[in-house]
Amino acid sequence: MSTIEKALAKQKMAQQQNASSVTEEIIVDTSPKINKAAENYGNNEVLILDKQDLENRGFLIDNGTRKSIKDEFRQIKRKLLNNAFGASAKTLNNSNLVMVSSSKPNEGKTFISINLALSIALEQDKTVLLIDADVLRPSINRELGFKQVPGLIEYLLGQKNDISEIMYSTNIDKLKVIPAGEPHHLSNELLASDRMESLAKELAERYPDRIVIFDCPPLIGVTETLVLANLMGQALVVVEESKTLLADIEKATENLNEDLALGLVLNKAIRSHKDMYGYYGYGYGTK
Repeated sequence: MSTIEKALAKQKMAQQQNASSVTEEIIVDTSPKINKAAENYGNNEVLILDKQDLENRGFLIDNGTRKSIKDEFRQIKRKLLNNAFGASAKTLNNSNLVMVSSSKPNEGKTFISINLALSIALEQDKTVLLIDADVLRPSINRELGFKQVPGLIEYLLGQKNDISEIMYSTNIDKLKVIPAGEPHHLSNELLASDRMESLAKELAERYPDRIVIFDCPPLIGVTETLVLANLMGQALVVVEESKTLLADIEKATENLNEDLALGLVLNKAIRSHKDMYGYYGYGYGTK
């Protein structure tokens, strides 16, 4: 049985658990927090993120204390980094480009994308670029707490000519962000464009020592996500415990490029400790 089949079997067991089991629900305030300190943007400007607010809402901000969520994301990032820069990198195309998606909306892929980026930013010799590629339903700017600014859409439309014009530094060392930009009626089609393919190639070759995380649209119902997946070296599919159907996981992954290094992330699992929520499981392997 492959690693993914084991992960699917584990998910099925979770869905069949007795509904009367005791659980703890953790409610997190995810309302947008806008930073007035970042009113003026440009390729040389820094996005000022409210670290305390991010930590309060469950995001991985390193404050010197040991937390379970830090250890959990350390496990997942280590596999990604090994694939991107270790021996496996020679067998993958664009090994430093990682897509994060899910079968359907609202399964927690943006939560995983941001925390994974924050975890990689803690590395001593690596930088990370977080891209909001869910251009139809962008949320990176809302979750990180900055206003809508020119981003991926403007670049794909040709309104911005260089990546540096849409790439923003942040006050978190080693973390850079490319937001989705202004919504457009051809947002999804732009993801399948030649310019998007050229962008992916440039990111892979121009920044070979950097992990690039794409927060992508769901795999079911958005055909452009599969096109985008073909540009990536690695893919993570987020699975919401006790909610995501096994049939949806299979449907979401069956058409992915077999050359992708594919992983499953089990999200929103309930634990008894109050400091544990969000990301709880990780399966990794080939299809």
